[in-house]
This record gives sequence, C-alpha cells and structure tokens, in this order.
Amino acid sequence: MTDPNPRLRADGVTLAYDERVVVQDLDLAPVDGGITAIIGPNGCGKSTLLRALGRLLRPRAGQVLLDGKHIDRMRSRDVAKVLGVLPQAPVAPEGLTVADLVARGRHPHQSWIQQWSAGDEDHVAEALAWTGMLEHAHRPLDELSGGQRQRAWISMALAQGTDVLLLDEPTTYLDLTHSLEVLDLVDTLHEERGRTVVMVLHDLNLAARYADLLVVMNEGRVVASGDPRQVLTEDLLHEVFGLRATIVPDPVSDAPLVVPIGRRHVHAHLGTAGAARPAAVVG
Repeated sequence: MTDPNPRLRADGVTLAYDERVVVQDLDLAPVDGGITAIIGPNGCGKSTLLRALGRLLRPRAGQVLLDGKHIDRMRSRDVAKVLGVLPQAPVAPEGLTVADLVARGRHPHQSWIQQWSAGDEDHVAEALAWTGMLEHAHRPLDELSGGQRQRAWISMALAQGTDVLLLDEPTTYLDLTHSLEVLDLVDTLHEERGRTVVMVLHDLNLAARYADLLVVMNEGRVVASGDPRQVLTEDLLHEVFGLRATIVPDPVSDAPLVVPIGRRHVHAHLGTAGAARPAAVVG
C-alpha cells in the first residue's frame, strides 16, 4: 500500500524531550494523496511523531524527508508552502475573525516584495467556500461552535495551499456529529483535491472508517501498519490497548468496527464466541 518514494517519510527517527526518549528508531511512509491515521494508547508518541513530521521537533537520530530533502535543512517558508500543520486544540488571539485567521495561511507566499494580492483574496475566499465557512467569515472565532472552529482552522491550512496536511486529534472536544463533519471534510480534501493527510486520532472506529493506511503505535514504535481491515484484530487491540473487544463489519462502510466488551459482559461473550478465543480476553 505504501509508495516506495512518498513525498513525506520518516526514516529511523528517534525523538526525545531532554533525556526522555519518546519514539525509538521509527519508520513511517504516509500514503500519498490519501489519509494515514495514527492510533495508539496515550503517551505512545503519536503527537510527538506528528511534530517531527511537521518540522516542529528535530529528531535525536534518523531523518524526516519532504520531497526527498531533509526537512530540517529546508527553509521554513519552503516547508510551509508544501506542508501544513494543525496542532491539537490550536489557540488564536482573542477577537480574531475567521477571515483574519484564514488570511494568515497566505503568509508563506508573501514577502517584502510580494505583498497581499487579489490572488491571495481568491485563495482565502475559495478556502472559506470549500469548508462552508464563507457566511461566517466576519465572525470572531470564539463565537463559533467547536465544529465551526475546526473548519476555520482547516480553511487556514487550505488557504496556505499545501499538498500535505498534518492534523493532531482534529476531533478533540467535538461531539460525534461535529467529528463526522470535520472528518468528512478531510475525506473530501483528499478525494477531490488529492491532499495527503496524516492525522492522529483517538477514536478507533473513526480511524478505521476514514483511513487508507492505519498505523498503530505503542511505546514509541510502529507495531502494525496497513489496511484497517487487516490491521485491526482482537489480539492487537488486547496487546496494544489492553482492550477486550470483538470486531464486526461496519454496516455503513467496509471498515472493521470495534465493539468493546466490558467486564460485565466478558462471560456472556465467551459463551457465544466459544472458549477457543481466550487470547482476546483476560480477567
């Protein structure tokens, strides 16, 4: 599934904060023009890896390559023209309007020679229209719902005009309706605009439904990677997340659907599934 020469890749990266190693000797090649979702338990290094892919954290060892170049040796402006990063729960100055936020996405394309232009206006208007935020352009961000704010931030990344988009927990603090709204937008971006998207998600079922490539991390390493239908197994969920679960087909898509099994229902599940599958259940 992975491209032998992807636009963005991590080769043997080790990431650390001071002396604390968080990611160890990790390789990752997101699928070009598709959605790569990274899942794993809290503290496994997902967000740290995304920071390194976005040039926000320099690897202790190994390298991150963007279009075949060492991303740490590239000019910040050149990186920002190709790669956009949306951190978890981004914060904007109080009173900033949606239009002002989205306009900031054009900064990498400007200089003291090339100032704000009609072309920049067009990019901003197009980004707002794409995300359904045109009617909210002059509203302050702090007046919007969670889903609207996320769409505004994605609008900024679209206005930036990048081919690669990194999203760290884009559905954090959102209810299910707004989570689907944001992920449907991301899905449209890659299908109709050919964007390469790498996102960290905590919801296993949403990750399985939207991902072309599902990457599972644990303790700073990739433990599984591939098609969600092959990657998500009961044994893996138990090993990585300590989760008792059964896997069934998603009735809406062809993705796997994770059905957690609480302690109260373990024995009932064993009775229906048979005692031949103890690996997925402990207790």
